[in-house]
Amino acid sequence: MSEPLLQTRGLTMRFGGVVAVDRVDFALQEAELRCVIGPNGAGKSTFFKCLTGQLRPSAGHVLFRGAPIAGIGSHAIARLGVGIKTQVPNVFDGLSARDNVWTAAARVAPGRIAERRTDQAMERVGITGIAGRIVGQLAHGQRQLVELAMVIAPEPDLILLDEPAAGMTDEEVDRLVGLIAELNQRHALVVVEHDMQFIRRIARTVTVFHQGAVLIEDNVARIMTDERVRDVYLGKQAA
Repeated sequence: MSEPLLQTRGLTMRFGGVVAVDRVDFALQEAELRCVIGPNGAGKSTFFKCLTGQLRPSAGHVLFRGAPIAGIGSHAIARLGVGIKTQVPNVFDGLSARDNVWTAAARVAPGRIAERRTDQAMERVGITGIAGRIVGQLAHGQRQLVELAMVIAPEPDLILLDEPAAGMTDEEVDRLVGLIAELNQRHALVVVEHDMQFIRRIARTVTVFHQGAVLIEDNVARIMTDERVRDVYLGKQAA
């Protein structure tokens, strides 16, 4: 098998005496879609922040195309060809939706290429109808879609999404499900989520976190019927 596009080795994140991520080994191949799930406090969001440079790991390695990226910062990681979408939309409230997307495209492409990528990204996400709207006046779900267009406009090799469906209407979630499938034809994706119904609709391979470590990694059908997953994710609540 070829070298993974994204890889962690012994990734560990401690906050004082609390181990939030515990020696995690993870590998994502080119054009793969991977969902990362787990109950609240499982460590998945901390893991995401280590991948995206928001946190510097206490130990271990994060590699993108074999090069170390742990702790170099989100902007530096983005310049390597990684698109990052965090839980809270990172947008410019005073600009129009189109201007937001254009600023992302223009960071990596000149003039007409940036314009073309802007139009393509907005069309792919389905927000051409709000192109002229000021982002600060949009609903939360619409803001999520604007940021998603900003993420894909630079045409990254890898897209990292943290709870992308949060705050979206059913219609927007339906659109997102189709968009992720379409994006995966050209991009590798890591989707961190807690919404199991959403995961059922998009997932192939799923990595389950529990107490900061990987509990199980398998195809979505096996994950959904695994007793360990039910215990840590659903069973305890049901009981």
